[in-house]
Amino acid sequence: MRERVAAAARRAGRDPGEVRLVAVSKGVPPETVRLALEAGVTDLGESRVVEGEGKRVVLGALFPEVRWHLIGHLQTNKALRAARCFDCVHSVDSVRVATALSAALSRLGRLTPPLPVLVEVNVSGEETKYGVRPEETLELVRAASGLPGLAVRGLMTLAPLVRDAEEARPFFRHLAVLARKIAAEELPGVEMSLLSMGMSQDYEVAVEEGSTLLRIGTAIFGPREG
Repeated sequence: MRERVAAAARRAGRDPGEVRLVAVSKGVPPETVRLALEAGVTDLGESRVVEGEGKRVVLGALFPEVRWHLIGHLQTNKALRAARCFDCVHSVDSVRVATALSAALSRLGRLTPPLPVLVEVNVSGEETKYGVRPEETLELVRAASGLPGLAVRGLMTLAPLVRDAEEARPFFRHLAVLARKIAAEELPGVEMSLLSMGMSQDYEVAVEEGSTLLRIGTAIFGPREG
C-alpha cells in the first residue's frame, strides 16, 4: 500500500511523506486491528463512536502513539463520547454538530490543545451522503472556527462508488480547489492542510489530486462480513 501511495505521490510531484494511511477498522475485531498496529499502522479510523471507544479501551494503552480518527457521521448525542475518544474528527457536517462537539470539549476541559476537525463536503450531491454543500462550506468553516476547542484543519469528502477510479477524479479535484479557495480567505485559526479523500478503490487518484489522509479499509483488512 505505501509503495503504491508513494508512486502516486511522485507522479503528481508530491512528497510521499505528506500522505497518511488511516486504516479503517470498522467491523474488524480488536485482535486483527492489533496485528495491523504491530505491522506499523499509525492511524486508525472508525465510523461508529461506540465501536471506536471499545477498541481504544482494549488497544489504546498498548499503542499510545496511534491517532484515532472518527470518519463516520457524528450524531450530536454522541458528541461527548467522541470528544473523549478521538484525536481527529473528519465529519463535521453542520453547525449543530460543531456546536455539540465544542460543548462536549468544554465539558471535558479539553479546549487546549484544540481538537483537529475537518468539514465534510458532499461534492457529489448524492442525497444518500452526509456533508455540507460546496457552496455552503465556507460558511460552516467560519462558524466552526469560532467555537472553543475546535481547530478546522481541512476538508473531507466521499466520492461516488465508481467502476473506474478515474471517474472519481473530478470530485477529488473539486474538494482540493474548494480547500484552496477557503485557504485564500485567511480565516483566523483555520488551516486547509488536510484533505481526507480516497478509499480502497480510488486512493491512487486521490493522492494525485492532493489527498493527505487516505481512509483505507478493505485494501488493508480485507472484505468485512455483513
